[in-house]
Amino acid sequence: MDNFKFYAPTEVVFGKDVEKQTGETAKKYGKKALLVYGKGSIVKSGLLERVEKSLKEAGVDYQEFGGAKPNPTLAHAKEGIVKALDFGADMIIGIGGGSAIDTAKAIAHGAANAENDLWDLWTRKVPLNKSLPVGAVLTIAAAGSEMSDSAVLTNEELGKKAGINTDFNRCRFAIVNPALGSTLPKNQLAAGVTDIMMHTMERYFIPDSHCDMTDEIAEGLLRTVIKNGKTVVDNPSDYDAMCEVFWASSLSHNNLTECGRGKDFSVHKLGHALSAKYDVTHGASLSAVWGSWARELYKGAVSRFARYARKVWEINEEDDEKAALLGIEKTEQFFKSIDMPVNLKDLGIEPSEDELEVLALDATMQGTVKLSRIRPLETADVKKIYKAALG
Repeated sequence: MDNFKFYAPTEVVFGKDVEKQTGETAKKYGKKALLVYGKGSIVKSGLLERVEKSLKEAGVDYQEFGGAKPNPTLAHAKEGIVKALDFGADMIIGIGGGSAIDTAKAIAHGAANAENDLWDLWTRKVPLNKSLPVGAVLTIAAAGSEMSDSAVLTNEELGKKAGINTDFNRCRFAIVNPALGSTLPKNQLAAGVTDIMMHTMERYFIPDSHCDMTDEIAEGLLRTVIKNGKTVVDNPSDYDAMCEVFWASSLSHNNLTECGRGKDFSVHKLGHALSAKYDVTHGASLSAVWGSWARELYKGAVSRFARYARKVWEINEEDDEKAALLGIEKTEQFFKSIDMPVNLKDLGIEPSEDELEVLALDATMQGTVKLSRIRPLETADVKKIYKAALG
């Protein structure tokens, strides 16, 4: 087991109707909140009204900033920074899923460092040494941004999607009412289930690690999501199943399942390149390439993939390689069962040879980085994975 630091400072308020506690929770961290949300579904559902009523009763002033996009953009975050500064916000609250929360994090960083360009902060050209407190009112189990140290933005001018990891991304509080997930479209629920699994698996498939406790947590989380994820996609009104999925979402991305071995977000790099170029749903971009990634790399960690097959999918096969391949197959079958894509054609795209090259270069930052801790993947290897994912 490797040395590690585990830091999870987010105050989580979990259960039915807890959005009514937003004000009492938020006032610990600020007095003027910019409320960041998406296209307005929270307005139609009455959630925004309930949150604002709670803030008003607690003496927290607020202003609204809607329009967060499914793949959060730099330009929109910059608009939010201007609004936060004009209002004098001392706290940013994201209401929605990962897109709203990541946008809130970006605004918090930019508003606290108004003398610097946000993209320069995001890409570490300029050090990020401070930020405003961020809170979250969660409406979908997916990104895990409510407890994670990460956030992602797309620079539309450059056609680049980039993430930043920093403890400043840690939300001070997260208001989590799983019942809010019952109104979501099935495709969003399915994409969320996929993202939760990916956040866990990106930390699981690390070769030569001995972390029994962390393994058991990760495997239990995956079994829980597989069991309850199918249930919520088929029956979103099942509150108990939704609770399991929402809590798994938070735990999948707060670094708990990487303790002692770290992480490998190579599949996310592949997916980010797809999302930046084609504006596809994040979870779908991951499931579309995961099988091809796994088949390219499993021989470098065959015992790991075999353990996954046996512990997560209960595959009774003594031969490690056969078990590993069966585990990959079962994972793809599960994705199909919730109508998620398992190749690029399913995703609705068929990149040309030249486009595959561009995707591979984007995923490897123009060939400057190698992906994967199983075996270093260069640009040509990444292109091979994309090509295999054509279907």
